[in-house]
Amino acid sequence: MEEILHLCTTNPFRTPLSKSHYPSSSQSLQTRTRLLHLPTNRLSSQISLPKKPPQNPKITFIPPPPPHDSGSPYPNLSEKILYVDSLGLDPFSLIEAHPPIFSRQISDLRSTVNFLRSLPLSPADLRRILSMCPDVLATPAPSLEAVSTFLLREAGLDPSLLRRALCRRPRLLASSVPARLRPTLYFLRSLGIADVCPHSSLLSCSVESKLLPRLHYLQRIGFSYKDSVSMLRRFPALFCYSLEGNFQPKFEYLVFGMGRGLKELKEFPQYFSFSLEKRIKPRHQACVEKGVSLPLALMLKARDSNFLRRLEVCVSSSPPLRSSPLYSAAYLDDDDDDDDDGDDARVESN
Repeated sequence: MEEILHLCTTNPFRTPLSKSHYPSSSQSLQTRTRLLHLPTNRLSSQISLPKKPPQNPKITFIPPPPPHDSGSPYPNLSEKILYVDSLGLDPFSLIEAHPPIFSRQISDLRSTVNFLRSLPLSPADLRRILSMCPDVLATPAPSLEAVSTFLLREAGLDPSLLRRALCRRPRLLASSVPARLRPTLYFLRSLGIADVCPHSSLLSCSVESKLLPRLHYLQRIGFSYKDSVSMLRRFPALFCYSLEGNFQPKFEYLVFGMGRGLKELKEFPQYFSFSLEKRIKPRHQACVEKGVSLPLALMLKARDSNFLRRLEVCVSSSPPLRSSPLYSAAYLDDDDDDDDDGDDARVESN
């Protein structure tokens, strides 16, 4: 029995601790925590207090937009989109490129279109004008009426030619009469261009940024003021051409590529209206290969078939003198086309 009691009270797996294993009350907290395998830092430093639960956000009531979008910068936008689409235009591209159009009242848009139709302009004309110059749609009807009155009365444009002039140059309708059209008219007349009707598209060009730079360029390359004005008076389309894309490369080729001088250019300012790559260079190279030197007018104005025929005739002879009737006949027989590229002879918007 004693043996059984001894086995129950004795744990073979228990290792008796000595007195030194039990820390006394006088030992430090650090010793106790080390014995318990706890970190030496304060326990409270590692325990974060729970945060306060978030409060429920306040719900703000947003009222619905007022009817007809009266507070929007584009009131009645859907109605305007449908109206612009009915004119054959892309309303979504216009919203991005010409936002003032959709800032107008729908009644103002209808008034503008109705006035254009009364000029009269056909639906096809209207689509062409508004596609080329969407700013016309943002122009009030009274301003359009002022432009048409100016063109007919002050510029002297024949009523039968009004539609053609507007379709060719829609920017006229969006131009200010006192700030743009009238000053340009006076400038052209001061140069001696009395009849501006054939050149009505120039009226929408700025005198300061478009017309004067062309006049100054001719003076910079060696022409006198009198000769420059004379060239512009005889061929006002010179005002239309780009300085960097037309004047400069063609003048450089005339002087350095062809070895020509200012005298020929003064006599034939239409030289700038022909394509450098499609007409001037090929014709000059053909003359060089045949050993023929033709005046600019004879070389450029003729059709291809007439030019080749004339070139063969002149292979074994020299071109007629300018005082000869043959020269006059050759100069006038092929006055068919001032063959421009289309890209370097367009009228710029300014």
